[in-house]
Amino acid sequence: MTGLQKQWFVLLIALCPLLAKAQIRYGDDAQEIALPAVNGDTLKLSSLKGKVVLLDFWASWCGPCRVANKGLVKLYGKYKSKGFEIYGVSFDKDKSDWKKAIAKDKITWLQVNDDGGWESPTAISWGIDAIPTSYLIDQNGKLVAMDLTGKELEKKLKEILED
Repeated sequence: MTGLQKQWFVLLIALCPLLAKAQIRYGDDAQEIALPAVNGDTLKLSSLKGKVVLLDFWASWCGPCRVANKGLVKLYGKYKSKGFEIYGVSFDKDKSDWKKAIAKDKITWLQVNDDGGWESPTAISWGIDAIPTSYLIDQNGKLVAMDLTGKELEKKLKEILED
């Protein structure tokens, strides 16, 4: 390998994390996720097409995630009947901690678990390097927003669901 080839190789390796994140853009189709739900059955993200879905990456050990759950409980109760769904992806390695957090936080929306954490195919394909991270997906399965919380999320839900 020549010196120039080595430089290009090093540059390419350095840019890989940026390129991976660039894969997720507004207007793109949501990438499939198929993981075990609380009851052990596999639940596919694509099964929710036709609904507005908040794809929420979290874990029981994540303080900011647990705080965010409180706000999501309210929004979910308010918009579920209008076609809103939440698909929660937990990175908990200990499933009993995950299930306890679901009960304690009064989570009634769909939950799946990927105990592979940051190295899991789900985390890698979605470019997840911090939690909580969320994506809003429209009825057609297109990504329309990322990391909206509180009033911003509610405003976007009203915009999409009440049009």
